[in-house]
Amino acid sequence: MTGGEPKRPFFRPPHDEDEWEWRHRLRANAGTRLGLRLVVAVVGLVLVLGGFALVPLPGPGWLIVILGLAVWASEIEPASDLLEWVKRQVRRWERWVKAQSRGVQALVVLVTFAFVAGVLWLTFRLTGLPGFLPDGLTRWLEANLAL
Repeated sequence: MTGGEPKRPFFRPPHDEDEWEWRHRLRANAGTRLGLRLVVAVVGLVLVLGGFALVPLPGPGWLIVILGLAVWASEIEPASDLLEWVKRQVRRWERWVKAQSRGVQALVVLVTFAFVAGVLWLTFRLTGLPGFLPDGLTRWLEANLAL
């Protein structure tokens, strides 16, 4: 932001052409506007914290964090800016990987796989194997991976 630009509000104001009608109605009343913002803040926080808790595990941890940011971005301007920054970084990473040779791409996949496998091994080592695994697989994992 340069010195001559007006400061943007922390919470997004309603937009006439691109907002849903129910949002207009909620934002029209001070009480429901506050309620909407609180719901957005809490739902976004649950998603972001839950996503961060899942990041070291295989699965959609980062996707859930980004979803939480998207929820926040629907009402909170700084979250919208952060979400746009995250999108730019993901696109940048994607372009970088695509521009690399097949060998480097394979190495990225291998390192990612090794990281996920290491996190799974550590998780199972600390917490034990889940009970839903078939007995034969459980015995093999215990015998061959020191779980």
